[in-house]
Amino acid sequence: MIMERLKQKRWLRMVFYVAILIGLSGGLAYLLEYLMAHFNIPIQKLGPLAYLAVFGITMVANAAILIPVYFHVSIMITVAKMMTEVSPWGFVLVALVASVAGTLGELSGYYAGYLGKRIVNVENAPGYKRFVGWMQRYGPWGILIISLQPILPFDIAGLLAGISKIPLWKFLLPCWGGKFPKYLLGCYLGGAFLEWLWGLLPPLPL
Repeated sequence: MIMERLKQKRWLRMVFYVAILIGLSGGLAYLLEYLMAHFNIPIQKLGPLAYLAVFGITMVANAAILIPVYFHVSIMITVAKMMTEVSPWGFVLVALVASVAGTLGELSGYYAGYLGKRIVNVENAPGYKRFVGWMQRYGPWGILIISLQPILPFDIAGLLAGISKIPLWKFLLPCWGGKFPKYLLGCYLGGAFLEWLWGLLPPLPL
C-alpha cells in the first residue's frame, strides 16, 4: 500500500513537472516570436545569441547541485523550435550545444565529491541507493544510464563519481553520451509539440 502511494506520488510529480515544462516552453516561445515580429528581427540575427544563451543557461543549471533544472530545458526546446525554422537540422545543433554545456556543468558535482566537500547529504536524495548499485555494477556504463534517464537527478552520480575518484574522462564521456540523445529527443519532440500548438493558437497581436 505504501509503495503504491509512493509510485502514485512520483507519477503525479512527473505530470506536474511536464505541465510546468510545457507552460514555460510555450510561454517563452510565444514571447520570443512576438518580440521578433513586433521589432521585425529576423531569426538569422538571433541564431548566435540563442545558441550562446542555451550554452550558458544549461551549464549553470547543471552546475547547480541537486536543484531542479527544468527551466533550461524549456529554453532549449524554445530555441530548437526557432532554429528548426532556419534549418531542418537546427534542433540537432541545439542538442549538441546543450549536451556539451550540461556535461561541463556536471563538473561542479564531480569535483565537490572528489575534493571531499559534502555540500549535501546525498544518502537521503532520491535514487541514491539505485545510483550506487548501478555505478558499482557497471562503472562508466552506469554513469551513461543515469545520464540518459530523465527522471532522477544526475547530480548524485557526479558526486559519487568524484567520491569514488573515477578518472575525469570516464565520467565526462558517458555523461555526454547520455545527455546528447536525451536532449536530442527532447528538442525534436518539444519543437514538434510547439509547432502543433502554434497551429491551434490565434495569430500574434502586433
